[in-house]
Formats: sequence, structure tokens, C-alpha cells
Amino acid sequence: MAASVREKQTVALRRMLNFNTPPLKNTAAEPVWKVLIYDRFGQDIISPLLSVKELRDMGITLHLLLHSDRDPIPDVPAIYFLMPTEENIDRICQDLRNQLYESYYLNFISAISRSKLEDIASAALAANVVSQVTKVFDQYLNFITLEDDMFILCHQNKELISYHAINRADLQDTDMEAIMDSIVDSLFCFFVTLGAVPIIRCPRGNAAEMVAVKLDKKLRENLRDARNSLFTGDSMSAGQFSFQRPLFVLADRNMDMATPLHHSWTYQALIHDVLDFHLNRVVMEEGASSEPSPGGARPKKKSKKSYDLTAADKFWQKHKGSPFPEVAESVQEELDSYRAQEDEVKRLKSIMGLEGEDEGAISMLSDNTAKLTSAVSSLPELLEKKRLIDLHTNVATAVLDHIKSRKLDVYFEYEEKLLSKSTLDKSLLDIITDPDAGTPEDKMRLFLIYYITAQQAPSESDLEQYRKALLDAGCDLSPLNYIKQWKAFTKMANPANYGNSGVKPMGLFSRVMNTGSQFVMEGVKNLVLKQHNLPVTRILDNLMEMKSHPETDDYRYFDPKMLRGSESSVPRNKNPFQEAIVFVVGGGNYIEYQNLVDYTKSKPGRKIVYGCSELFSAAQFMKQLSQLGQK
Repeated sequence: MAASVREKQTVALRRMLNFNTPPLKNTAAEPVWKVLIYDRFGQDIISPLLSVKELRDMGITLHLLLHSDRDPIPDVPAIYFLMPTEENIDRICQDLRNQLYESYYLNFISAISRSKLEDIASAALAANVVSQVTKVFDQYLNFITLEDDMFILCHQNKELISYHAINRADLQDTDMEAIMDSIVDSLFCFFVTLGAVPIIRCPRGNAAEMVAVKLDKKLRENLRDARNSLFTGDSMSAGQFSFQRPLFVLADRNMDMATPLHHSWTYQALIHDVLDFHLNRVVMEEGASSEPSPGGARPKKKSKKSYDLTAADKFWQKHKGSPFPEVAESVQEELDSYRAQEDEVKRLKSIMGLEGEDEGAISMLSDNTAKLTSAVSSLPELLEKKRLIDLHTNVATAVLDHIKSRKLDVYFEYEEKLLSKSTLDKSLLDIITDPDAGTPEDKMRLFLIYYITAQQAPSESDLEQYRKALLDAGCDLSPLNYIKQWKAFTKMANPANYGNSGVKPMGLFSRVMNTGSQFVMEGVKNLVLKQHNLPVTRILDNLMEMKSHPETDDYRYFDPKMLRGSESSVPRNKNPFQEAIVFVVGGGNYIEYQNLVDYTKSKPGRKIVYGCSELFSAAQFMKQLSQLGQK
């Protein structure tokens, strides 16, 4: 897997925006101007990968949603990028009838059925524009890449394949089939884009197994149809492909319910937990000024501001997995170094204002011209740097406010102790009854983690006491009802083991405590993580390194390339895998992703990609649990 999934998906999009021909490297010619028409799904796939500026450089002058009111632009080609749904097809037919554009390039995110193609064909015939429908392509891009090594399936209708949807008590078999089919369709697109046929491993008896069986069947059918197979031919022979195939591990959310509820301590996971962060974009309320408005005037309306955290942002790439205290220090250091550069430019300006009377000033002048030229040429760089520093200062300050007002460091430390079964320094009831510590939701999350990780469930009388305390604190207890059922159901299976994690508090912040700092970290503990593997990472480690372990020994084994589907759990090859993709059916989170990234760092030469059916923050997961618990 020489190129990452993100690169491959970006290349596929660029090719599509260039009328499905590979963009030429050396042409200095103007690009062909064109419009891009997408639906919400297409928008979500493109936005994390290509910025508006990049689209413009490729000749996209307008990008519009399919279902918005669009004016005819008769002399421009239009590229469509959308899901083959009934309403989208109807709308395309309407566009053809109204002759909106010069020519039409239709690209479907996922494969279009024969009958829908015929609908488009008959509409084109009726409108007499057959010659203008230039190309129809299936793009197989029905997934969203968020990082080089992370993807999710969809963002729009994610409630259709959410944890709640899969684990509802009143779930019909037909509903389950539909959910599984849409998950498999996206995973199939993922492997087509990756250009690899994986070896599939999954646990038995849950949703992950259903996905594995269906995916194996779909890959196998595609490979058998040699003429139309998507895994052979020119795209493969270009030597993108290492000899070893990737391992694809399907995991089920139910094997580890504590991690999604856990309070995190690394930058990216914290942003996702406490701010509004999705598809690599943070949306924050700005201008919440504390000073009262003069003379009873209306308070200023809070404006929303959004920031993109992209792959090009070096600070983000370097620190998204760092513990928060480190991030705060680094932002401060960046800010100081920026100020020093800025002062240098100012100093040069004042020198240049000298009158050239005395000899000294003349020689200084010539010396400084060179300096000034270099300072001016580094201005764009400086401005970009300043933008990123401001961005991270704002985001980190917002996160810090949450940490301080909700005592998230206390929660994080306590939960880590629960997960690692180490001795607790204060009772759970103290935190639940402390009115200053956290929101009701924080308390509920802490209690659920305690309940999930407890070796034996608390006695009824203890439970009653906790219940009362939680209710007094204003918590919604319905998630507990569901977790109780879940625990009873998984009791047969062994409880997930969280390894011996731990946190060591370091001394209070050294640099950040000094007066010039933006961040007032008083009272926030400087906690540093010890490396430990979460259940997902452990399962992957066993399967990738071919270790024998009771947890994973009965995982099923599928190889879509074998002619007969021989059902065996005996792996064919005994060598460890170099590349693996872990996919969590039922939703994932940044804590697991970060844990896998850290694990990969300790294994040189290994590549690991994390995927999940949806990415939820603890709050969104709690909402789903409470819906499940209300039934």
C-alpha cells in the first residue's frame, strides 16, 4: 500500500473532475471551466480532501447541490457526483429535460442499478440530448477519508447504520439485511479504491460476522467475473501493490463499551469530545464576550466560526495525538517564536526610515536591504503561520475552558484507574455528589465505565445509593438500563481487559505557568499517558502477529481469492501481516484511533488503517444508549 487511502481517494476525485482522464502534469494550459453538481453525500466525501481553492485550480467555477435551484448555463460541461438514489435520478432527468448544461458527466458514488440507468437513458431520449450525456461512471467512492489512516462510511444518514440501529430490540431481519448491505457496499468501495483484496477475520455471532460474510461474497463475485472485475487490469499493474495482502479485521462495538464513554486527554480526541468537530472541521461560537453590554443594549449575537484541521497543518499533524498539556505548551512556544519574527520585521522597518546622512547609516542600509527582502518574501509564510497559531490558540483555549469548568482531568485520571483496575484514591460517590465536578453527563459516563469494568456488579443496595446520587445530580439513567442488559448478555464472554494503563501526574506545568502565557493552567493536573493497548488494538495485534490467544483464536477466516469458499478458521499464511485495516461495526472514536496510531509507531514498517461505520463523541453515544434504554 504505497499510497495512503487518502491519496488514492484524492487521485480518484481529481481524475473524475478532469472528465475521468488522468490530469496531465506538464500542461500550462488553462483548465476547462466546468461546474460540479453534488448531493450531500458527494459533498461530505470531497470536503475533507479538496479545498475550494484546489477545486478552482482544477477548473471548477461553481459547485452546487443537486437539489438547489440552479440556473441553466448552456455552454458549460457539468460533472455530477452523487448517490444513485431515486430522487437524485429524477432530478438528473429533470435537468436533462430543461437542458441546463452543454454536456453531462454522470459519476455515481456507488454502483448504479440497471433499471435506474435505463430511466436516465429514456429521459435523455425524450429530451433529445443523448449526445450530450457524455459519460456515466461508477466511482466506487462511497466512504469518507478523514486521515491518511482513518475513514468512516458516511456522515449524512449515519443514524441508519448507527449502534442504535444495529442493536435495537425491535429490529426486523429485513432491516438488518439493509443495514449490512449498506455497510458492505461502502467497504467494497473502500477496497476497490485501495486496490486490494484483503484477508478477512472477524469474531463469531454478531454484526461484524454478518458484514464479513456479505463482504466476502461480494468480493468473491467480483473477482470471479474476470471481464468486469474491479481488482485486475491497468490500475493494479502500475506497481502500487506490495506482494502481501492486507489483513482486514472486523470488530464489533459491543466488545468494548467503555472506551467510547471514556474522557480523553489527547488533543484530537478532546476536541471531538467537548467541541463540535466533524469531517475535520471544528465549529465554535465566537465573540462570547464576558463584559456586559452597555446601557441594557441587546447582547451581541454569538457568531459561529469554523476551522478546518487539515493534513497541511503541521502543528495539527504533530500534536493531534499529544496529551493536552503538551499541546498548550507547544502553542505557546509557536506563539513566542512568531512574535520574535514579527519584531524582527518591525525593527528593519524603523531602520529603513533612517535618513542617509552619516556614513554608518548608509552601510547599515545596504546590509539591511538584503534582510528586508528576505523578510518581505517570508511574509506569506508568516501570515499562514499566524493563522494556524491563532486557530490552535482559540481551539485549545476553548478545550481548556471545558477541562477547567468540568474538572475533566479528574475524570480522566479516575477512569484510567478504573480501566486499569488500580487502587482508587477517592470514592466514586464523592465525584458524583461534587456539584463542581462536571456535567450530569460526565458523571453518568464515569459511572457507566465503573459499571462496565467492575469485576462483579455492585450489590442492589449500593446500586440504589448510586442511582439516588446520580438522579440528584440530574442524570438520565436510561443508558444504565441498556448497559445492564448488555452486561448480562456479554457475561458469558469474558469482559474486555484494558491492559495495565496508568497515568503519572508530572509536576505542574513549567513553561505554561509563567505569566506571559495565553493559557492559565492553574489547578489542571499535568497528566502523561503510559502506552497501553485498548481491546481493539490488542485484537489486531493478535491477528496481525499471528499470536495464539483465547480472545481471537476462534475468529473466522475468509479469503475471497480462494476458489471455493472453504469455511475454516485456520489461517493459510503463518507470516505476520505488514498492513492491516481495523473496522468497528457500530461506531468508533478518536481514542481507539489514537491508540492504534501509537501502537503502529512501536512497530516499524507496519501500516494500520482505522475505520468505523460512524464516528461518535461520547455525548452522541450516550444519546444512542439512552434511546436503547428507554424501550
